[in-house]
Amino acid sequence: MSKDLPAIQLSYDLAKEMLTRVAKFPRDHKFTLGDRIAERVLDVLESLLGAAYSKDKIAWLEKAHRRLEEVRMLLRLSRELGPLSNQGYEHVMVMVTELGKQVVGWRKQAEKRLGQNVQEPV
Repeated sequence: MSKDLPAIQLSYDLAKEMLTRVAKFPRDHKFTLGDRIAERVLDVLESLLGAAYSKDKIAWLEKAHRRLEEVRMLLRLSRELGPLSNQGYEHVMVMVTELGKQVVGWRKQAEKRLGQNVQEPV
């Protein structure tokens, strides 16, 4: 598990960052966009922890990747609607992009171990 920890740590850091930012969203966005972002970010963390302790890592990593893409869209929407500043958006997107790379790399590694064909996410 030690080589998988960077993705889990980054996911943890992203969750802390987003939960702090969502708490500051205006009321009209906090309970719609904010709650969904918080839920998805925590889902990513839980999925990565599941991958770390499961033999079926690929399924957990695919779930984490899907949830991360949902986070990406929700963050974009938050920026466009105003509760997330451009600077805040850029900061968290650096984390999201890096985490996405780590998740895809981890999945490829898991697929190689199973001898499956490696396919890029679409």
